[in-house]
Amino acid sequence: MAELDVSGPSPAGPPVCPRHPDQVSYVRCQRCERPVCPACQRPAAVGIQCVDCVAAGAATVRQARTIFGGEVVTGQPMATIAIIAVCAAAFAAQQADPGLTDSWAFGPAVGWSEPWRVLTSAFLHGGITHLVLNMLALWFMGSYVEPLLGRLRFIAIYLLSAVGGSVGVLLLASAPTTGAVLGQAGVYDGWFSGYVGASGAVFGLFGAVLVLNRHLGRDSSGMYLTIGINAVYGFIAPNIAWQAHLGGLVTGAVAAGVLAWCAAPARRRLVWPLLLGLLSVLVLLAALKYAGVPADYR
Repeated sequence: MAELDVSGPSPAGPPVCPRHPDQVSYVRCQRCERPVCPACQRPAAVGIQCVDCVAAGAATVRQARTIFGGEVVTGQPMATIAIIAVCAAAFAAQQADPGLTDSWAFGPAVGWSEPWRVLTSAFLHGGITHLVLNMLALWFMGSYVEPLLGRLRFIAIYLLSAVGGSVGVLLLASAPTTGAVLGQAGVYDGWFSGYVGASGAVFGLFGAVLVLNRHLGRDSSGMYLTIGINAVYGFIAPNIAWQAHLGGLVTGAVAAGVLAWCAAPARRRLVWPLLLGLLSVLVLLAALKYAGVPADYR
């Protein structure tokens, strides 16, 4: 009888998952052929793949983009809903603490020392009717604009327009000069008043729609009518900051122009630097306005 040679190397152990060495697996990834345990298995078109191969494959797939270069939005316009929720929560906080409005509203007289108010004021409202009308307008406009731009670009236009609305109020307010006599004929009332509301940001969306629709070749006659009606109402109704409407409208239109120009893949990398440049222009305009105002009044 032949004698067996047992002096050689011992047979290899059972195959184990590279991510979980304590897990024995006789199932192999169809792509890399490594053992893959149940926790790391992902169903593929044919067989099973490991999580590493699935991730590597996903990295090579080009992400779907909107016509203006943003991420494709599916389902509900979540950014719009989030902004509405923040405004509603802020209004509830205003009712719980009446002093909050004065602390966060924007006014040219306090904008220099408390610049964050140019943005916080856009989330506050002067009453339930004010809130509801602005949120309805935001819902209708956001439901149209957000899918066109993607969530990040939509939020950028909204926030820039909110800042632009406050800057519009600042630039068009009569600023006191050295030796000015205050309290006469309401000449400087606009400088010392407080302003709240999302209407400047909403008007920014109005302006954005005009530009985006023009780029897409769509009709905007209804939007022109809406803007005209709101503009007239802003001039004849009391306590309406038409200056914020104008500032937001112009800012939103310019921001949308940037996005339309950068829609081409070769220019998409310029979107955020150019939008940051627009914000810088708004900051510069505000600084120039304040530079001509005595320190006692800012």
